[in-house]
Amino acid sequence: MIITVANQKGGVGKTTTAINLSAAVANKGFKTLLIDLDPQANSTMSYVDVHAVPRSMYDVLVTEEVEFETVVVPTQVENLFLAPSRISLAKLESKLIGDLDGPFRLKDKLAKTIADYDYVFIDTPPTLGMITVNAMVASSHVLVPIQSSYFALEGTDDLLETIEKIKARPNPNLQLLGVVITMHDKRTTLARDIHEQIGQVFGDRLFNTIITKSIRLEESPAYKESIFTFAPRSSGAMEYYSLSEEVLSRV
Repeated sequence: MIITVANQKGGVGKTTTAINLSAAVANKGFKTLLIDLDPQANSTMSYVDVHAVPRSMYDVLVTEEVEFETVVVPTQVENLFLAPSRISLAKLESKLIGDLDGPFRLKDKLAKTIADYDYVFIDTPPTLGMITVNAMVASSHVLVPIQSSYFALEGTDDLLETIEKIKARPNPNLQLLGVVITMHDKRTTLARDIHEQIGQVFGDRLFNTIITKSIRLEESPAYKESIFTFAPRSSGAMEYYSLSEEVLSRV
Protein backbone atom coordinates (compact mmCIF):
# COMPACT_ATOMS: atom_id res chain seq x y z
CA MET A 1 0.00 0.00 0.00
CA ILE A 2 1.28 3.45 -0.93
CA ILE A 3 -0.32 6.31 0.98
CA THR A 4 0.23 9.94 0.01
CA VAL A 5 -0.23 12.46 2.83
CA ALA A 6 -1.41 15.60 1.05
CA ASN A 7 -2.95 19.00 1.55
CA GLN A 8 -2.02 22.10 -0.46
CA LYS A 9 -2.42 24.24 2.67
CA GLY A 10 0.75 24.60 4.70
CA GLY A 11 0.98 24.24 8.47
CA VAL A 12 -1.72 21.58 8.83
CA GLY A 13 0.43 18.88 10.45
CA LYS A 14 1.08 17.03 7.20
CA THR A 15 4.73 16.22 7.88
CA THR A 16 4.02 15.46 11.55
CA THR A 17 1.41 12.98 10.37
CA ALA A 18 3.73 11.38 7.80
CA ILE A 19 6.57 11.03 10.33
CA ASN A 20 4.55 9.58 13.16
CA LEU A 21 2.10 7.49 11.18
CA SER A 22 4.93 5.74 9.34
CA ALA A 23 6.73 5.18 12.67
CA ALA A 24 3.57 3.74 14.24
CA VAL A 25 3.12 1.28 11.37
CA ALA A 26 6.81 0.31 11.52
CA ASN A 27 6.48 -0.28 15.26
CA LYS A 28 3.80 -2.86 14.50
CA GLY A 29 6.43 -4.92 12.65
CA PHE A 30 5.64 -3.85 9.08
CA LYS A 31 8.56 -2.94 6.82
CA THR A 32 7.74 0.71 6.11
CA LEU A 33 9.16 3.34 3.78
CA LEU A 34 8.76 7.08 4.22
CA ILE A 35 9.37 9.05 1.01
CA ASP A 36 10.06 12.75 1.53
CA LEU A 37 8.91 14.70 -1.53
CA ASP A 38 8.79 18.09 0.19
CA PRO A 39 11.70 20.38 -0.80
CA GLN A 40 11.66 21.72 2.78
CA ALA A 41 12.90 18.23 3.77
CA ASN A 42 11.31 18.32 7.22
CA SER A 43 10.59 14.59 7.24
CA THR A 44 14.23 13.99 6.33
CA MET A 45 15.51 16.33 9.06
CA SER A 46 13.36 14.49 11.58
CA TYR A 47 15.41 11.31 11.12
CA VAL A 48 18.80 12.11 9.56
CA ASP A 49 21.26 14.96 9.01
CA VAL A 50 20.15 16.35 5.66
CA HIS A 51 23.67 17.64 4.91
CA ALA A 52 25.02 14.09 5.16
CA VAL A 53 22.64 12.85 2.45
CA PRO A 54 24.68 12.37 -0.75
CA ARG A 55 21.68 11.75 -3.00
CA SER A 56 18.02 12.53 -2.63
CA MET A 57 14.67 12.04 -4.33
CA TYR A 58 15.62 14.84 -6.72
CA ASP A 59 18.43 12.68 -8.14
CA VAL A 60 16.07 9.72 -8.43
CA LEU A 61 13.41 11.65 -10.32
CA VAL A 62 15.59 13.60 -12.74
CA THR A 63 18.43 11.16 -13.44
CA GLU A 64 17.67 7.98 -15.36
CA GLU A 65 20.73 6.15 -13.99
CA VAL A 66 19.98 6.73 -10.28
CA GLU A 67 17.96 3.80 -8.96
CA PHE A 68 15.43 4.44 -6.22
CA GLU A 69 16.90 1.96 -3.73
CA THR A 70 20.32 3.69 -3.82
CA VAL A 71 19.00 6.72 -1.92
CA VAL A 72 17.03 4.83 0.76
CA VAL A 73 18.57 4.99 4.24
CA PRO A 74 17.59 3.27 7.51
CA THR A 75 16.26 5.32 10.42
CA GLN A 76 16.65 4.71 14.16
CA VAL A 77 13.12 3.27 14.14
CA GLU A 78 13.22 -0.47 13.52
CA ASN A 79 11.51 -1.42 10.21
CA LEU A 80 11.34 2.22 9.07
CA PHE A 81 13.36 3.41 6.06
CA LEU A 82 13.61 6.87 4.53
CA ALA A 83 13.97 8.15 0.96
CA PRO A 84 15.31 11.64 1.73
CA SER A 85 14.67 15.05 0.23
CA ARG A 86 16.84 18.12 -0.21
CA ILE A 87 16.11 21.73 -1.20
CA SER A 88 17.16 20.85 -4.78
CA LEU A 89 13.77 19.11 -5.14
CA ALA A 90 12.28 22.59 -5.57
CA LYS A 91 13.74 22.55 -9.11
CA LEU A 92 11.79 19.43 -10.04
CA GLU A 93 8.66 21.23 -11.24
CA SER A 94 10.50 23.03 -14.02
CA LYS A 95 12.37 19.86 -14.99
CA LEU A 96 9.23 17.76 -15.43
CA ILE A 97 6.81 20.24 -16.97
CA GLY A 98 6.33 19.33 -20.62
CA ASP A 99 7.71 15.80 -20.26
CA LEU A 100 5.20 13.19 -21.40
CA ASP A 101 6.27 10.86 -18.60
CA GLY A 102 6.49 13.68 -16.03
CA PRO A 103 3.59 12.54 -13.82
CA PHE A 104 4.82 8.92 -13.89
CA ARG A 105 8.45 9.39 -12.80
CA LEU A 106 7.94 8.27 -9.20
CA LYS A 107 5.70 5.35 -10.14
CA ASP A 108 8.23 4.09 -12.68
CA LYS A 109 11.14 4.44 -10.25
CA LEU A 110 9.26 2.64 -7.48
CA ALA A 111 8.32 -0.31 -9.69
CA LYS A 112 11.39 -2.41 -8.83
CA THR A 113 11.38 -1.57 -5.12
CA ILE A 114 7.78 -1.45 -4.01
CA ALA A 115 7.49 -5.18 -3.30
CA ASP A 116 10.20 -4.83 -0.64
CA TYR A 117 7.90 -2.84 1.66
CA ASP A 118 4.59 -3.54 3.36
CA TYR A 119 3.61 0.13 3.54
CA VAL A 120 4.88 3.30 1.90
CA PHE A 121 4.03 6.82 3.08
CA ILE A 122 4.76 9.90 0.96
CA ASP A 123 5.13 13.36 2.46
CA THR A 124 4.27 16.03 -0.12
CA PRO A 125 4.78 19.81 -0.40
CA PRO A 126 1.94 22.27 0.31
CA THR A 127 1.06 22.64 -3.38
CA LEU A 128 -0.88 20.73 -6.03
CA GLY A 129 1.98 20.83 -8.54
CA MET A 130 3.92 18.15 -10.38
CA ILE A 131 5.52 16.71 -7.21
CA THR A 132 2.16 16.04 -5.55
CA VAL A 133 0.77 14.69 -8.83
CA ASN A 134 3.71 12.25 -9.03
CA ALA A 135 2.94 11.08 -5.49
CA MET A 136 -0.75 10.52 -6.25
CA VAL A 137 -0.09 8.74 -9.55
CA ALA A 138 2.20 6.32 -7.69
CA SER A 139 -0.18 5.79 -4.74
CA SER A 140 -3.09 3.56 -3.86
CA HIS A 141 -4.53 5.99 -1.28
CA VAL A 142 -4.53 9.64 -0.22
CA LEU A 143 -4.75 10.72 3.42
CA VAL A 144 -5.65 14.38 4.05
CA PRO A 145 -4.75 16.14 7.32
CA ILE A 146 -6.97 19.16 8.00
CA GLN A 147 -6.15 21.64 10.72
CA SER A 148 -8.88 22.39 13.18
CA SER A 149 -9.12 26.09 12.32
CA TYR A 150 -11.48 28.65 10.78
CA PHE A 151 -9.99 28.21 7.29
CA ALA A 152 -9.86 24.42 7.53
CA LEU A 153 -11.96 23.63 4.46
CA GLU A 154 -10.51 26.38 2.27
CA GLY A 155 -8.97 24.79 -0.82
CA THR A 156 -10.37 21.35 -0.09
CA ASP A 157 -12.42 21.41 -3.30
CA ASP A 158 -9.22 21.89 -5.33
CA LEU A 159 -7.58 18.93 -3.61
CA LEU A 160 -10.57 16.65 -4.17
CA GLU A 161 -10.78 17.81 -7.79
CA THR A 162 -7.11 16.91 -8.28
CA ILE A 163 -7.72 13.45 -6.82
CA GLU A 164 -10.66 12.95 -9.19
CA LYS A 165 -8.62 14.08 -12.22
CA ILE A 166 -5.87 11.60 -11.36
CA LYS A 167 -8.46 8.85 -10.89
CA ALA A 168 -9.96 9.71 -14.28
CA ARG A 169 -6.78 8.98 -16.24
CA PRO A 170 -3.31 8.25 -14.84
CA ASN A 171 -4.38 6.30 -11.71
CA PRO A 172 -7.96 4.96 -11.72
CA ASN A 173 -7.25 2.92 -8.56
CA LEU A 174 -6.50 5.95 -6.37
CA GLN A 175 -8.77 6.21 -3.33
CA LEU A 176 -9.33 8.82 -0.65
CA LEU A 177 -8.35 6.88 2.46
CA GLY A 178 -9.69 9.50 4.80
CA VAL A 179 -9.39 12.89 6.46
CA VAL A 180 -7.80 13.41 9.88
CA ILE A 181 -8.31 16.51 12.01
CA THR A 182 -5.01 17.84 13.35
CA MET A 183 -3.84 20.54 15.78
CA HIS A 184 -7.22 20.41 17.51
CA ASP A 185 -7.85 22.45 20.64
CA LYS A 186 -10.78 20.70 22.25
CA ARG A 187 -11.18 23.47 24.83
CA THR A 188 -12.61 25.94 22.30
CA THR A 189 -16.12 26.16 20.92
CA LEU A 190 -14.70 27.11 17.51
CA ALA A 191 -12.67 23.89 17.27
CA ARG A 192 -15.76 21.84 18.12
CA ASP A 193 -17.76 23.70 15.45
CA ILE A 194 -15.01 23.11 12.86
CA HIS A 195 -14.97 19.41 13.75
CA GLU A 196 -18.71 19.25 13.12
CA GLN A 197 -18.33 21.12 9.79
CA ILE A 198 -15.60 18.76 8.56
CA GLY A 199 -17.72 15.79 9.59
CA GLN A 200 -20.65 17.11 7.55
CA VAL A 201 -18.45 17.48 4.46
CA PHE A 202 -16.59 14.16 4.64
CA GLY A 203 -18.96 11.88 6.55
CA ASP A 204 -17.53 8.42 7.18
CA ARG A 205 -14.28 9.38 5.42
CA LEU A 206 -13.38 11.39 8.55
CA PHE A 207 -11.22 9.37 10.92
CA ASN A 208 -12.51 8.99 14.47
CA THR A 209 -9.06 9.79 15.85
CA ILE A 210 -8.38 13.50 16.36
CA ILE A 211 -4.81 14.78 16.74
CA THR A 212 -4.80 17.44 19.44
CA LYS A 213 -2.33 20.31 19.81
CA SER A 214 0.81 19.05 21.54
CA ILE A 215 4.15 20.62 22.41
CA ARG A 216 5.67 17.12 22.45
CA LEU A 217 4.72 16.59 18.80
CA GLU A 218 6.41 19.88 17.90
CA GLU A 219 9.56 19.08 19.89
CA SER A 220 10.24 15.50 18.81
CA PRO A 221 11.66 16.25 15.29
CA ALA A 222 14.33 18.51 16.85
CA TYR A 223 15.65 15.42 18.66
CA LYS A 224 15.41 13.32 15.47
CA GLU A 225 12.82 11.04 17.06
CA SER A 226 9.25 10.05 16.44
CA ILE A 227 6.74 10.78 19.19
CA PHE A 228 6.85 7.10 20.20
CA THR A 229 10.41 7.27 21.52
CA PHE A 230 10.48 10.96 22.45
CA ALA A 231 7.30 10.99 24.54
CA PRO A 232 5.72 7.51 24.45
CA ARG A 233 3.15 8.34 27.13
CA SER A 234 2.03 11.62 25.60
CA SER A 235 -1.37 12.31 24.06
CA GLY A 236 0.33 12.64 20.66
CA ALA A 237 1.76 9.13 20.86
CA MET A 238 -1.59 7.65 21.86
CA GLU A 239 -3.43 9.54 19.12
CA TYR A 240 -1.05 8.58 16.32
CA TYR A 241 -1.11 4.97 17.49
CA SER A 242 -4.91 5.11 17.35
CA LEU A 243 -4.78 6.69 13.88
CA SER A 244 -2.45 3.94 12.66
CA GLU A 245 -5.00 1.33 13.81
CA GLU A 246 -7.70 3.08 11.81
CA VAL A 247 -5.50 3.43 8.73
CA LEU A 248 -4.53 -0.24 8.77
CA SER A 249 -8.16 -1.28 9.20
CA ARG A 250 -9.16 0.77 6.12
CA VAL A 251 -6.44 -0.50 3.78
